Amino acid sequence: MHRNHISEQEVSMLLNDVLERYGYDFTEYAHASINRRVNHLFQADRFPSFAEFRYRIISDAGYALRFVEEITVNVTEMFRDPQFYYALRQQVLPVLATYPLIRIWHAGCSTGEEVYSFAILLKEAGLLHKSVIYATDINTSVLEKGRTGIFPLSQMQQYSRNYMEAGGLEDFSSYYTANYEYAKFRQDLGGKIIFSPHNLVTDGSFNEFQLIICRNVLIYFNKTLQDKVLRLFCDSLEPLGFLALGSKESLNFTSVSAQFRQLDGREKIWRKHHL
Repeated sequence: MHRNHISEQEVSMLLNDVLERYGYDFTEYAHASINRRVNHLFQADRFPSFAEFRYRIISDAGYALRFVEEITVNVTEMFRDPQFYYALRQQVLPVLATYPLIRIWHAGCSTGEEVYSFAILLKEAGLLHKSVIYATDINTSVLEKGRTGIFPLSQMQQYSRNYMEAGGLEDFSSYYTANYEYAKFRQDLGGKIIFSPHNLVTDGSFNEFQLIICRNVLIYFNKTLQDKVLRLFCDSLEPLGFLALGSKESLNFTSVSAQFRQLDGREKIWRKHHL
C-alpha cells in the first residue's frame, strides 16, 4: 500500500544520508520548506515505504541527484520585480562603469532568466564588453538550461512588460530569435556569462567581485546558514562592492550588517563599507 507521508525525523535522516554519502548539505535549510519538498518527491515517485525511499537514495547516485534537483527551488523569471532592476540601472551601474573590468557573481541563478536580464542591463549601459558574470547554482541540470539561453516563447509577453517597467531602452524582442515555442537569446549576451556549479553551503569564495546578486535563496535557509552565506558574500566583495538580495531578505540582525549600508529606496541593495 502506498504511504503518503514521511515524518520530520525521517526527512532529517535522509538529509544526513545525502550529506555523508554525496556531500550535499541541506541540514540547515528551513524545516517547513524542505519537509514539504521531500514529501512531494516521496509521493510523486510513489514509494511504498520510507525504507525503500531511503535505500534508493543511498544506493543509486542517479536517483540521489534527482533528489537534490527536486528539493532545490527553481522559480525565476526575467526582470522579476522590475523596480529592483530599475534601481540597479540607476544606482549601481554608474558606479560599476568606473571599473576597467566588472566581475559579477549571480549566486543561486537557477535556469538563468535573471542572469540574462542583467546582461541586457549591462549591454544597454555600454558595459557588457568589459564584464564577466559568474552564474552559479547547486543544481547542474538548471545550469545546463541557462547555458542554452533558450526560454519558453509563451513567457516573452510578461518578460517584455517587466523589461519596460525596469526602464528598458529597446524593443525587447530584439534580444532573442523566436523559433516555434522557444526564444533563443543573443549570443553576445550569453558569451559574457560563465555558468558553473557552486554549493553555497559547502563551497568557498572563488574570486573578488564588485556586485553579488543572490535573490530568493536565503529564504530557504535557517538563520545560522543565512549568516554563514552572508559572510561568504561579504568576504567575496571588494570594498565598496554591492550586494543585492530578494524582496523578503535582509542583512538586519546578521553578523555582517555593520559592514554594509543600504542604498536609498525600497530595494534590497547594500554597499559594503570601505575598510
